[in-house]
Amino acid sequence: MLGDAVEEDRLAFAAQPGGTGAIHQALELIKMATPEATIWLSAPTWPNHPSIIRHLGMTMTEYRYFDNGTRAVDFAGMMDDLAKVKAGDVVLLHGACHNPTGANLTLPQWDEVATLIEDKGAVVLIDLAYQGFGDGLEEDAAATRLLASRLPEMLIAASCSKNFGLYRERTGLLMAIAPGPQRKALTQQTLAHLNRQNFSFPPDHGARLVQMILDDPALRADWAAELEEVRGNMLGLRAKLADALRTRTGSDRFGFIAEHRGMFSRIGATPEQVAYMREKHAIYMVGDSRMNIAGLNDANIDILAEAIVDAGV
Repeated sequence: MLGDAVEEDRLAFAAQPGGTGAIHQALELIKMATPEATIWLSAPTWPNHPSIIRHLGMTMTEYRYFDNGTRAVDFAGMMDDLAKVKAGDVVLLHGACHNPTGANLTLPQWDEVATLIEDKGAVVLIDLAYQGFGDGLEEDAAATRLLASRLPEMLIAASCSKNFGLYRERTGLLMAIAPGPQRKALTQQTLAHLNRQNFSFPPDHGARLVQMILDDPALRADWAAELEEVRGNMLGLRAKLADALRTRTGSDRFGFIAEHRGMFSRIGATPEQVAYMREKHAIYMVGDSRMNIAGLNDANIDILAEAIVDAGV
């Protein structure tokens, strides 16, 4: 995840039961350290983010992120909202492959976000659940590394459940970047304490498999090649769906599907249009029109394209 972006003596970490466990424990750590902090979430975000925050009784608010008209990032709105962040607040950012929208920041935009967070004295919590599914393993880590190299403190909730195919093994990691070795030691003790309170010890089977693969050059190369094949397949499906819709509409208004990254895209359909596609075409997607690109194949792309056009999306 980090390459050489941060000195190792600033890193505290603890294995977690999946990325969800890592998010939960990151928020518990924040609550212990700064109970008055406001957690800033992208609008929209993964539903478990606000659910866990509410469960913990913490304060949250949203920043603009997705423009439902262009199906792209509303970066001006995002920066305008984040200008209201206070020192000690926590900004939750999707490190790559934004869920649920599929729309992502460019690296220059990430640089602007880093500058703003640095100036405000806020803390970043990165949710990195899909590294390798967007533009590649290194490319998908670029934003996390940029922020880590710039900020004195940061939290990273990472998941290996998807990119290692270990979903049911709940393989995750919470990493905390501290300003220096002393704070790192205190943070490490606190993470160990929280692990003990929540589940004593995290499951080891999935984590051990990940370690075996990453420590063996041949296995690591096989894994990276297979992950790249999965990523390339999703990009190919995105391009085919965008082409199928371009053919049927005579316009490029669905070109954003090919530009989005990761497993998901929010296509901009209304709840009524989503319901119509379900009733008329047996096409199922979340009510906010989030669809899972990985559920497509060559046999059903045209069926989906017909349904989208028929629904008037």
